[in-house]
Amino acid sequence: MRVIRGDTKVVGVFGWPVEHSLSPAMHNAAFIALGMPYIYIPFPVRPDAIGTAIRSLPSLGIVGINLTIPHKETVMPFLDEITQEAKEIGAVNTVHCVDGQLLGDNTDGRGFYQPLETMGFRAYGKLAVVIGAGGAARSVVYRLIKSGARVILSNRTKARAEQLAQDVYNAGYSHEKIEIVADGDIQRLSRAIKDADLLVQTTRVGMYPNANEMPSIPMESIHREMIVYDLIYNPLKSRLLQAAELHGCSTISGVQMLVTQGAFAFERWTGVWPPTDVMEAAVVESLTK
Repeated sequence: MRVIRGDTKVVGVFGWPVEHSLSPAMHNAAFIALGMPYIYIPFPVRPDAIGTAIRSLPSLGIVGINLTIPHKETVMPFLDEITQEAKEIGAVNTVHCVDGQLLGDNTDGRGFYQPLETMGFRAYGKLAVVIGAGGAARSVVYRLIKSGARVILSNRTKARAEQLAQDVYNAGYSHEKIEIVADGDIQRLSRAIKDADLLVQTTRVGMYPNANEMPSIPMESIHREMIVYDLIYNPLKSRLLQAAELHGCSTISGVQMLVTQGAFAFERWTGVWPPTDVMEAAVVESLTK
């Protein structure tokens, strides 16, 4: 047990509910590994209390906060400054308290993309198929488009996919790089996957406790030259990733994104890049208990 003192710096996560969060385990493991006088605490914050809670950070001396459901969008009016990336995505997942001012950022896009870069993938000129158009998909699509990829977006609700494409266009990025595949158009989706360099699954299909579910993806179109990326991190390897590996694909699980987006938040608060291997080990241990 580390000693908590008056000069221990506090960071944490606001959510409702928040007891499921893996962020305390991975951040505290990194602080211990580096010998840094920080502690990361989960705070259950009701939706109607987010304004009061976030504006209290400076007076409480709290250095920074992560935000999870349902606070990523509703927190924005209560911040003093928001980074361009968070404005474009329309959500904040990290707040840093600096000289009494609250700076909002979004590290999800960088957290998604860096594991791809580590594998040697560069999005420029590549074709990516993205399944889903919810909150997680927004950061993915923005990062891919900003990095020069072409995106084919498939979602159960076509209107939601069209809105996401429009939001990207409104942010100043070419809408011609995003194509919408209607739900149920398996032939078109199959052709897209055959041509794709990257397939990203952003929905909750296949997440614990429904780990045996598979998204509606024509698996016969998967090919060994593509990377298959599933944002789900529980289970550690989804059924989609297991199937993709049988097809010879390189795969990335949601654990990598979870850890890397957390590492960017850690660096913003402390100025230090954390040991991501330690953070990943803490996440894996928490998920396998």
